Amino acid sequence: MKKLLIPTICIFFVLLSLIFLDPLTDSIAKIISNEPTLVIENSNEYTKDTDYLYVQRTKDYIPYSYQDLLNIYYSVINNGWNQFTFYCPKEYTNCLNDISNISEDELILTHLNNYIHPFNSFTNIRTSINENGEITLYIYYLYNEDEIKIIDEKTDELLNNLITSDMDDYTKLKTIHDYIINNVKYDVERNEENSSDYSSYTAYGPLFEGYATCNGYTDLMAIFLTKLGFNNYKVATTPDEISYSSTGHIWNALYYDNSWVHIDLTWDDPVSSDQKDYLFHTYFLVTTEAMEEADKGETVIEEHNFNKLFYLEFN
Repeated sequence: MKKLLIPTICIFFVLLSLIFLDPLTDSIAKIISNEPTLVIENSNEYTKDTDYLYVQRTKDYIPYSYQDLLNIYYSVINNGWNQFTFYCPKEYTNCLNDISNISEDELILTHLNNYIHPFNSFTNIRTSINENGEITLYIYYLYNEDEIKIIDEKTDELLNNLITSDMDDYTKLKTIHDYIINNVKYDVERNEENSSDYSSYTAYGPLFEGYATCNGYTDLMAIFLTKLGFNNYKVATTPDEISYSSTGHIWNALYYDNSWVHIDLTWDDPVSSDQKDYLFHTYFLVTTEAMEEADKGETVIEEHNFNKLFYLEFN
C-alpha cells in the first residue's frame, strides 16, 4: 500500500506544480525584476475614441517621455477612471520632475481637460508622487451619475424632436445652435458676482434652468455634437493667458466639411443693453481667420486669442 501511496502523492504534486507553474514563475520574475503590476479597468461609455495632435490615447502606461505622460493623463481621464497608479521606469530619469511640472501647471491641465467628453471632465485632479517612482492620479469629476442620466435623456429627447433624417449637417448644427440660444440666457450674476442660483456652468443649467455661462453653453453643445457624430473638443483662453480678462473664455471646435471650425454660442447670444433677446450666427461654423475678423467689429473681442500650441488642429 505504501508503495502505491508514494507514487500517487508524487504524481499529485507534479500535476499541481504544472497547473500553477506559469503564475508562480510570473510572480517570482516580477519580484526579482521589481516590475510592478498595473491595474487596468474598463473605460466608460463616454470615452472618446479619438486622437488629437496635442494628445493621443494610449494603452501603454509606462512613460518614457513628456508626451507619454500627457498621453497617460489624457487616457486616464478620458477613460472615466477615478484613480489610477502607474510607475516611472528607471530609464526615464526626468520622469518625476516632468510629472511634477504637469501636475502643478493649471494651464496644461485645463487645456488637456478640453479634449475630454464633458461627462468625463474633471473639476480637480490630484497627483500623488512617490520617490520610488509610483504615481497615482485621483480624478474628481464635474458631473455625477444622476446629472449624467437626466442630461443624457433630455438631449436624446431633443434630438428626436428637433432633428430629422432629411436634414444635412449644416441644418442639424444650426437647429441645435438656434435652439440653445432661443431657450437660454447668459447668467450675468454668476459672471459678475461668481455666484448664482443656477447651475449655469454645466450643461444642466442651459438645459433645465435656461441660464448658462460660456462653460454651460459649451458643454451642452459638445454633448450634442458628439451625439450627432462630429469630432469635437473645447477651446479655452484662460486668465493667465489673457491678462486683460479675469475670467477667460471657452467655446466649441468641431471637424466639419473637411476642416476644423469654431462655434461660440456665448457670443452668438449676447447680453444686450435694451434687454431684448438676440440670435446671431457670427460665430457659427467659422474659421479662425473669420472669427478673428469678426472680433474686430464695433465691440472689439479679445477673448478668442487662444494658444494654438494647445490646439494644433488650427495651426
